Amino acid sequence: MATTSKEKKQESGFDPWNAAVSFAMIAVIRLLGILPYRWRVPMMGWTMSRIVGPILGYPKRVRDNLTMIFPDMPEIQKQQMARAVPDQVGRTLAELFSPQDLIATAAKSPMTGEGMAALDAAREEGRPIIIVSGHVGNYDIARAKLIERGHNVGGLYRSMNYRIFNDFYVSRISQVGTPLFLRGRRGMGQMVKFLKQGNTIALLIDQHMSAGAPLKFFGHTAYTALSAAELALRYDALLIPCYGLRNSDGMTFEIVVEAPIPHADPEGMTQALNDSLERQVRAHMEQWLWVHRRWKTLKK
Repeated sequence: MATTSKEKKQESGFDPWNAAVSFAMIAVIRLLGILPYRWRVPMMGWTMSRIVGPILGYPKRVRDNLTMIFPDMPEIQKQQMARAVPDQVGRTLAELFSPQDLIATAAKSPMTGEGMAALDAAREEGRPIIIVSGHVGNYDIARAKLIERGHNVGGLYRSMNYRIFNDFYVSRISQVGTPLFLRGRRGMGQMVKFLKQGNTIALLIDQHMSAGAPLKFFGHTAYTALSAAELALRYDALLIPCYGLRNSDGMTFEIVVEAPIPHADPEGMTQALNDSLERQVRAHMEQWLWVHRRWKTLKK
């Protein structure tokens, strides 16, 4: 049977569209990288809010999610959020692709909250720690701060659709700290081994997981992975919510460490994590990734 051109591309591992999109995104990031950091971050926010976001359909996704969760929200507020959320996305991307500036910003960011004593005690005891956050503010600010405070932090990341761009992305976030584990069976095994050695891992709780439990987030069913709670129970790890929240100036952060989640059943512990994130999102509405398809239902 003759080999098609598509099959040849897959065999060679080269996809022209993937390469074109990757190089275009990398070029924009490098171009903005010429600007000083204090200009680069808001400029990337403006670019995402006014140009890239609308092309990707972000404003509609934001309004659709807000309409579902807050049916009585005034239209003018939805429009403001549809502009503010992509701006926050752009700012976060600029920070993630400026690792040395991100590290410097984290070093100057205060870290407070009810969970600080438990966090420090677990580190001194060599007890495994599972930090759980979400796409609110900038989660890597918290990771960088924990590393500065002496924690050996490993992170789980999801591979992006564009392979070349993904390699560029990983090369940048690796500068904040390693190890990083690719989501999947192999990466999970590496992460578990790392955790069992008494280290800290950082996970995000707010992505749709079709194999997850049907828990609640903003009063609607959101399929959520139980893995953070299950790992905490299996390895007696401290399970603690932590958030890097952006201040009103758009450039600085406060890192909030909440009280640890008590060990119980995985579903109850994970629901407590969802509730924790919901409280933070309600307090910082424009900082959460409302473009997420968080409330997808399982296909029959």
